[in-house]
Amino acid sequence: MTQLTQLELSNWLALYLATGLCCAIACTLAVATTAAEIYRDRSWAAVKSLRSAVLFLPKAWWRWQKLYLGSMPVTLGIVGLFAVSMNWS
Repeated sequence: MTQLTQLELSNWLALYLATGLCCAIACTLAVATTAAEIYRDRSWAAVKSLRSAVLFLPKAWWRWQKLYLGSMPVTLGIVGLFAVSMNWS
């Protein structure tokens, strides 16, 4: 098995860093949007018992998941275009 050259190693590290940065931005935006939607809908007003409180958490989690996973094509596009723009040889 051949070892990575210094250029390839730095490119892979840059790709991982770019992916992590894009995912952190997407996560932050998804949290902010979910919080705004919950505030706008006043979803917490329906929480009147322990059962409704327990059911509120998965609903909020599902809202966040839909927003966060919806950013996946954009993240793949950005990181893919970044990888193509690099000099690999």
